[in-house]
Amino acid sequence: MESLFEVKAIDREFYQQHLESFLPNTLIDIHTHVWLDQFKSKQKEECIRSVTWPRRVALDNSIEDLMETYALMFPGKKVTPLIFGSTSALGDDINGGNEYVSECAGKNRTPSLIFADPKWSELEFEERIRSGHFLGAKVYLTLSDPRIPENDIQIFDFLPPHQLKVLDAYGWIVMLHLPRHARLRDPLNLAQLVDIEKRYPNVKVIVAHVGRAYCPEDIGNAFEVLQETRKLWFDISANTCAETFKRAIRAVGPERILFGSDLPIARMRMRRICEAGVYVNLVPKGLYGDVSGDAHMGVVEGKDAEDLTFFMYEEIDAFRRAAIETGLGKDDVEAVFYRNAAEVLGAAGFRDLS
Repeated sequence: MESLFEVKAIDREFYQQHLESFLPNTLIDIHTHVWLDQFKSKQKEECIRSVTWPRRVALDNSIEDLMETYALMFPGKKVTPLIFGSTSALGDDINGGNEYVSECAGKNRTPSLIFADPKWSELEFEERIRSGHFLGAKVYLTLSDPRIPENDIQIFDFLPPHQLKVLDAYGWIVMLHLPRHARLRDPLNLAQLVDIEKRYPNVKVIVAHVGRAYCPEDIGNAFEVLQETRKLWFDISANTCAETFKRAIRAVGPERILFGSDLPIARMRMRRICEAGVYVNLVPKGLYGDVSGDAHMGVVEGKDAEDLTFFMYEEIDAFRRAAIETGLGKDDVEAVFYRNAAEVLGAAGFRDLS
């Protein structure tokens, strides 16, 4: 049977040299998307509020594909994912996607989050989470009112206070992707993160992608503000910026950082660079089609292309380098890649980790 994707000699060498002994034998991936193509809208989007390059990696990501990905990328390791759907457009079938995630979670004994619509009332939000046996919600800026300009979107436009109230009452999780062009350094984002921690202290807020600080220029004074927080969590998914990881470690400590992948996009064969504060994913020419119109994509050829490994490995290696520079020990690394997530999931009600 043909594998989902090819693991090349250079991938095996990279993993064995840089990652295998660095990682614990048991991992929790706190940030993974599971969906089928049938749940995605086939209509042309009129309101583009998210980057389009991730769609080049995979048409969909079934639970079977997800588990095969772990087997291929982490031989000899056990990985437990926290799964949720992928709803990037207002026309996507959010109900079908959530039903599929709930079904997958039940059959595979994996934790899951509902993909939440901000229009749901307090009662509907609570009932949907409880009936689907979710541990909380994944929220996303694309589901905000389409009349709001992209850079004017606020956290509360897609994570409304009445839904935060429910999450707080049950101590549930929210996976939060920060809006606005300034990402983590945006003053309003920072103020609202601090406000959420104060007003809803029982919510397990996970700031996805370390606040989308993919380049050093995205950081600003964020960690001077965030070092005063006590309960926010930060996942490293889809981020390869070692400087961001170092600043996060120094500000909040390894005990509030979580490993996440953002699969399936972490299957991309790439290396990320920053140009004038903008991240660019360098990929083999032609592998993901014509990317010339995407400001976040670039191409390489020849040996440069042959030397590229997986986004997943680049992310973890960036964290490894940050861990070395900040003096993290083996116990700290185990916390980031397993123990912290086990604490978050357990506090939200998940009991099947073994």
